Amino acid sequence: MLNTIIHGHPTDQPPLLIAHGLYGSGRNWGVIAKRLSDERQVIAVDMRNHGNSPQTQTHSYADLAEDLAEVIAAHGGRMDVVGHSMGGKAAMMLALTHPDAVNRLLVADIAPVSYEHTQAHFITAMRSVDLARVSRRSDAQEQLAEAGVDAMLQSFFTQSLDVENKRWRLNLDTLEREMSHILSFPEVETHWDGAALFLTGANSDYVQAQYRPQIKALFPKARFAKIPGAGHWLHAEKPREFEATVRAFLNA
Repeated sequence: MLNTIIHGHPTDQPPLLIAHGLYGSGRNWGVIAKRLSDERQVIAVDMRNHGNSPQTQTHSYADLAEDLAEVIAAHGGRMDVVGHSMGGKAAMMLALTHPDAVNRLLVADIAPVSYEHTQAHFITAMRSVDLARVSRRSDAQEQLAEAGVDAMLQSFFTQSLDVENKRWRLNLDTLEREMSHILSFPEVETHWDGAALFLTGANSDYVQAQYRPQIKALFPKARFAKIPGAGHWLHAEKPREFEATVRAFLNA
């Protein structure tokens, strides 16, 4: 099963499952998860091929949804779910294929569509890091800077660096091979009727107006909101605003 980081204790509210995005991990969400755990138990996962979860040969959204369903089944069978980017697509697929497992769904800055941009160049940058010369995270950040990676992503990527054992906690081979699946979204002939919020960064172009009919076809009760001044990494750029929106949605 996926590696889980559990914050807080069970309450009378549904637990909250957090699914991170590509190249992330459950620990990236530590501050937000801990703050939200004052009202409900929060479980942040490492998705497969990330963090301390199993490394596999595949990385399809069908796989990722089954992984999340397994975690939910092990913790009572029904949860609220927040997913960002890749984790948002996995959360959507979870709701569509395991409708009874999801209570409320918040999708952060992603749509159920195929994207044309690639994230593979970041794998090239991470592979370019000479781990033999890394004794602290800042050493890797300097090398990523030389590879053209901006400062925020340097910090983000190196949270998945195991400095002591000089390795990435990312299955870069599988993620590179499966990139076309990660950027796409499966064709599904169903819909999910639960409460769904599609929360985007106002400065992001990941969820465009023309995607709304497709979102509504799959999630008829979808609502839309934006966080001013935030881009794709809205939870990192505007953590308090993100937390407040999540809290309001879950308690509505």
